[in-house]
Amino acid sequence: MKNGERMENAMKKKALFVLDEFERIYSEEIVRQIKEVVDIYAPVQTTQDIKEHPEILSECQLIFSGWGAPKMDEEFLAHAPKLEYVFYGAGTIRYMVSDAFWRRGIRVSSAWAVNAIPVSEYTLSQILFALKSGYQFSRAYTKARGRSQVGQVAFSGAYESTVGLISLGMIARLVAQRLRTFDVKILAYDPFVTAEQAQELGVTLCSLQELFSRSDVVSLHTPWLKETENMITGEMFASMKQGATFINSARGAVIREPEMIEVLQRRPDLQAVLDVTYPEPPAQDSPLWTMENVLLTPHIAGSMGNECHRHAKAMLQECVRYLSGEPMQYEISEEKAKIMA
Repeated sequence: MKNGERMENAMKKKALFVLDEFERIYSEEIVRQIKEVVDIYAPVQTTQDIKEHPEILSECQLIFSGWGAPKMDEEFLAHAPKLEYVFYGAGTIRYMVSDAFWRRGIRVSSAWAVNAIPVSEYTLSQILFALKSGYQFSRAYTKARGRSQVGQVAFSGAYESTVGLISLGMIARLVAQRLRTFDVKILAYDPFVTAEQAQELGVTLCSLQELFSRSDVVSLHTPWLKETENMITGEMFASMKQGATFINSARGAVIREPEMIEVLQRRPDLQAVLDVTYPEPPAQDSPLWTMENVLLTPHIAGSMGNECHRHAKAMLQECVRYLSGEPMQYEISEEKAKIMA
């Protein structure tokens, strides 16, 4: 390293990459750009590396992290006396932060908002396919080896159909925004959203029961909190319209799964698209594996492949804001963390 580079690094904040899934999130180009604004003074540190050599944290002021981050508890923080900010290049921070983290006044930003983008794209694709009765038509067509049984499928199409969104967080708001380009009606249930906010989003607020009974497609976006566990009941599924579809890209624990299964078994006209379950994956003997009107996917709605690099870019941009003294875009407070997924 040349003298000029040493002097430049001496003026930069000391930073580390601390996570197990580094290459999944941080591309070579983003790493290069991060190194232009901070001094990455050691190789990438995994959770195991930190356990074996916690002294590496002694000079660290900023951490870039993500999936596979260590728990930043009292023991971890005792070795990181200078830590100011964590840039978490993934979604939920609940498994990383601790009471000690908040007591220390350490700040944190995560890529929760940009992770909403692929989830909203996945959800939109499933809504449109469901409004075409795509899953039902596929089953009927395959069984009949032709078109003779296709006419038995309940069909609505997108035009003037009704889509119900449960909980208007970041993801559902993006879904609502994307749906406004189609000729559909949008219902929503969220007790924390005002009528004025709903009007701005282009949605009509209603009760949860009404949303299920009126919608051609119901899409769940509720975070998994103690208050939301088992929120969706079998009675709600039983009230769904003929040929309706339920989509869950949120969390399986929000649903009373045995009740949902019972309704789906006696209502083969309904379709469930489940990207998440509880437990995840389902138990080996779960009926969900073999039910014809259930589509299971292994939690693919969130960022995958190159989509994960969007997380790193967002954290780089957030770091630049922090270093420049600008308002943060993705910062999470202790209070906000309590109500996030």
